[in-house]
Amino acid sequence: MINKQGLWFVTLFSLILVLSIYYVTIKDDDLLSIATNATEASEKNSEVVETTESSVLVSLRVKDEEEMMAEMESLQTILLDDTASLQEKNDAYNSLQTLNSNKGKEEKLEQKIKEAYQLDSFVKIKNDQINVTVASKEHNSTIANNIIRTIQEEYDQKMYITVKFQG
Repeated sequence: MINKQGLWFVTLFSLILVLSIYYVTIKDDDLLSIATNATEASEKNSEVVETTESSVLVSLRVKDEEEMMAEMESLQTILLDDTASLQEKNDAYNSLQTLNSNKGKEEKLEQKIKEAYQLDSFVKIKNDQINVTVASKEHNSTIANNIIRTIQEEYDQKMYITVKFQG
């Protein structure tokens, strides 16, 4: 019987093999025409949009990314450890799933805040706590309350949401 690790290896190897065969068999002319079409399309639709993000938000994102990568690495180590028990591996797998799920939710909430209030933000979800950092010099309690309501609408259970303004 094949184990999960072997199955993943075979699946990924097959995918890489198919993609490499496709890349080798594609003609250079087709590849060149695809590249020129893409550049022409981007030149036609080139609108210059400059967005600058607060250095505070950038540093928060970098710090969060580093913490998440370290945690994922330790969880993956547990998953690949032969001496770890089945329960430990299940817990590590569930934690990885939660991390990935929270990352998606954080990005979704940041996008929602951007669309609704035209504010750059950083969202961090940890258990039932959601911390929102908004890049704005104006500290407006009305906007903060509206952001809290907007985020709470996404969840069925009560979440503890804090909004912080950084300018």
